[in-house]
Amino acid sequence: MADFEKNLSEGSVVKNLILFALPVLGSNFIQSIYTFVGMFVVGRFAGAAAMSGVTIGGQTTFILTQMIIGLCMGTSIVIGQYVGSGNHEALKKVTATIITLLLILSVVITAVSLVFADQILDLIRTPVESYKDSRDYLIVTLVGMIFIFGYNAFAAILRGMGDSRRPFYFVLIASILSIILDFVFIAGMGMAAMGAALSAVISQAASMIFCIVYMIRHDFSFDFKLSSFRIYKDQLRLILRFGMPPCIQNSVTSLSFIFITAMVNMVGGVNASAAVGAIGRFNGFGFMPVQALSMSVSVMCAQNFGAGRLDRAVKSCWIGTSMAIVVSYSFFALLQVFPGQIVSIFSSEPAVIEAGITYIRSFSFEYLFIPFMFCLNGLFMGGGHTTFTLINSILSSVLIRVPVSYFFGLYMGWGLLGIGMGAPGASVFIMVMIIGFLISGRWKQNVVRNAGALMESEPAPAK
Repeated sequence: MADFEKNLSEGSVVKNLILFALPVLGSNFIQSIYTFVGMFVVGRFAGAAAMSGVTIGGQTTFILTQMIIGLCMGTSIVIGQYVGSGNHEALKKVTATIITLLLILSVVITAVSLVFADQILDLIRTPVESYKDSRDYLIVTLVGMIFIFGYNAFAAILRGMGDSRRPFYFVLIASILSIILDFVFIAGMGMAAMGAALSAVISQAASMIFCIVYMIRHDFSFDFKLSSFRIYKDQLRLILRFGMPPCIQNSVTSLSFIFITAMVNMVGGVNASAAVGAIGRFNGFGFMPVQALSMSVSVMCAQNFGAGRLDRAVKSCWIGTSMAIVVSYSFFALLQVFPGQIVSIFSSEPAVIEAGITYIRSFSFEYLFIPFMFCLNGLFMGGGHTTFTLINSILSSVLIRVPVSYFFGLYMGWGLLGIGMGAPGASVFIMVMIIGFLISGRWKQNVVRNAGALMESEPAPAK
């Protein structure tokens, strides 16, 4: 057993959840800080066109990153259940498989995306004024995709094994480096959006390297030798079964943002794009803590499902939801009371501030729903019900959010106010489906166990 492995199916549920969630919260908060600072530096030293370039150019990278995060989330569920059931041989095989798989995917996806970079920017109606900045940001981040994929894979493995502290340390170091490089590349060297991309890629590379060095020195099951890169078919099957639904889910959700970005560009041009990009960076402070709690709930639930402790899984979910409500509702109040002040942090241009205030007024209502959506989905994913969350996401993101945004934003002519209404509109629909699934009781089934994944040291079925 590696010395960073921790069984979360034993001991105090509250203590385990808090101790696991705090480093994840810290990691996401720090990531929000450095993306926040990056947009601040771009806005203050490079202007609205560069802000728009970072927002638009980052959309493709965001989609690809969310795909990998989704795949890794599914892998974390499998890893968590292996830890809970004591199946260390399978744990060794699944880590080798996911690392090898992501190495292959990063090379293939980067090559394909580079070929179609210009077509992607044309598809989302990139304004002429910010086209160069958008392309610069996109190309640099695509070249560094292997580092982004690598860090997210290693962090997911560590968290699945119950260790959330080390990923926090690695992202802290990387974030400090990113902030320093933002000022060097953007403020000092005048590199605008390209500078923001370079700082992001270099910091992710540092995170990945720190992660690898730590794993090698602390008895990790994968030794990173060339002969160890191997795909085990049985583990690949499980990774795809439980990783592809959240991968597709994240992709579809991210793709909906592409449509939203295109609509924003159509109704408001550079100023609207810059405003929505700035708000997106600030929203990280509200969304990421809740996402961190959801991730913590899913890992704890996975280990407790694997150990046959359904009662502990449910308790973890409700404790996490309560904590998420405090964070999310506080953030909603902040956005409603101080919208102008928030946008003005990034830009002093009146047109950008006005556009940002309009968008915040409607979009921010999503914060009333996300604590319940994220944490309950964490419970469902812990039992392997990733297909349900996939269906839920596709229906809400594609069939609800985009049409609502289009109808009110473009068809009714409400502009950014109408586009912002798409997010809370989709959230209402998600909640209806989640409540129905919860009432049905089907979430109590351990899908990972039923798939034959827990081959050794299986405890009694969850009760």
